Amino acid sequence: MENKERPILIGAHTSAAGGVHNALLEGVSIGASTIQLFTANQRQWKAKPLSKEQVDLFAKTLAETGLQEIMSHDSYLINLGSNNPEILLKSRQAFKEEIERCRLLNLTYLNFHPGAYTTSSEEECLETIVASILECQKILEDSPTRLLIETTAGQGTALGFRFEHIAYLVERLEKKVPIGVCMDTCHSFVAGYDLRTKDALDAMLKEFDRIVGLSHLRAFHLNDSTKGLGSRVDRHKPIGEGEIGLEAFRNLMNDERTRFIPKYLETPGGPELWKKEIALLKSLNIR
Repeated sequence: MENKERPILIGAHTSAAGGVHNALLEGVSIGASTIQLFTANQRQWKAKPLSKEQVDLFAKTLAETGLQEIMSHDSYLINLGSNNPEILLKSRQAFKEEIERCRLLNLTYLNFHPGAYTTSSEEECLETIVASILECQKILEDSPTRLLIETTAGQGTALGFRFEHIAYLVERLEKKVPIGVCMDTCHSFVAGYDLRTKDALDAMLKEFDRIVGLSHLRAFHLNDSTKGLGSRVDRHKPIGEGEIGLEAFRNLMNDERTRFIPKYLETPGGPELWKKEIALLKSLNIR
């Protein structure tokens, strides 16, 4: 049974093709209670500004659908920790524009990958990420949108695969901008954090709480993994069909520390699979 005051929020990354409001409509079609979307083409640096008509239609559709805690995912091109001046300048500008779109759409969260250090160092990259986000401090004032640092798989030189990276960023930013964390189950698993059993999940959450603080954990990306624990290879798999297994997701749906945190599917397969997975996840919520 769902708590009447605190809904169980489960959704997926739905398509905004043809207009951002369409992501909400696709969410309803798959039985979602929340969604993640791209507010612009995530493979281009520049995006056409949202029109008043698009913003109004999104607000109207959101009210009609009743979906909650909508999350944007920023562009994959953005690297807020780049040591390449041209890429860093483009990344910072694109990130500011993404925040502006989130503000216009009144989105709850903006999920982003911390950044990659390419030819610099972890320390320099973390400092650059902090500086990049602090450039957004003014436009985040009185913002409805909280920035969420996504846990990463640790491929290449990308940061965010260790809880210590996340903690460093949170500690430097939490008193200056609205910040939090989105834990990707596949990413964290292949980064070396086991969650396959109840005991493993408990140990992982306690470690996250010790290093970062569970109060900062605001969302989950739900993905099973093609690759094994600690492999640092990011390959998503349908829920229950990968190396993580169904028990982990059952525990996430029922543990008091995680059951009310919004969960967004990014599994391969599209709307037909997500519809089945949302129904499956709801059935796992046994309370």
